[in-house]
Amino acid sequence: MLKLASYMNSVMSQLKQLAACGSLILFCLASPAAHCESYTSPETIEGTLRIEAEGLIKLVNQNEAQVIIDSRISSDRKLGYIPGSISLPDTETSCESLARSIPEKSDPVVFYCNGPSCRRSDNAVVIAAGCGYTNIYWFRGGIEAWRANNYPISK
Repeated sequence: MLKLASYMNSVMSQLKQLAACGSLILFCLASPAAHCESYTSPETIEGTLRIEAEGLIKLVNQNEAQVIIDSRISSDRKLGYIPGSISLPDTETSCESLARSIPEKSDPVVFYCNGPSCRRSDNAVVIAAGCGYTNIYWFRGGIEAWRANNYPISK
C-alpha cells in the first residue's frame, strides 16, 4: 500500500509539471503579442528589394495604385495600419489570395508587418516570390518604423 501511495504521488507530481509546461505552450500559441521566443528578421530576403519608410512613400508617390500588403493578423491591424494598405495576414497568403490583389506578377507590391521582430512579412514575401511575383518590395521596419517617423496611421 505504501508503494502505491508513493507511486501515485510521483505520477501526480509529473502531471503537474506537464500541465505547467502545457499552459506555457498554449499561452505562446494563443497570444500573438507573447514573446515566447526571440526573433529578428534577416537583413535581406532573396527575390525582394528591402525599402525603408521613405522608399515606401516614394513608391506611392510614383504609383497611386501601389499595392501595399499588411501581413499582420487582424488584432495587430486594429491598432493601426499604413493608409491604403490591404490586410492579408501571412497565414492567409497564397498564390490565389495574392492574385486577387495583384493580378499581374510583374506589378510592384510592398509587404510589411510589425517590424524586425515580426516574421509575418518575411513569410509573405517568400510565398509571393514562390508564386512568381517579380517586383516585391519588403518594408522590414514595418509599422514600427512608420510610427517612429510619425507618418499617418489609419484605424
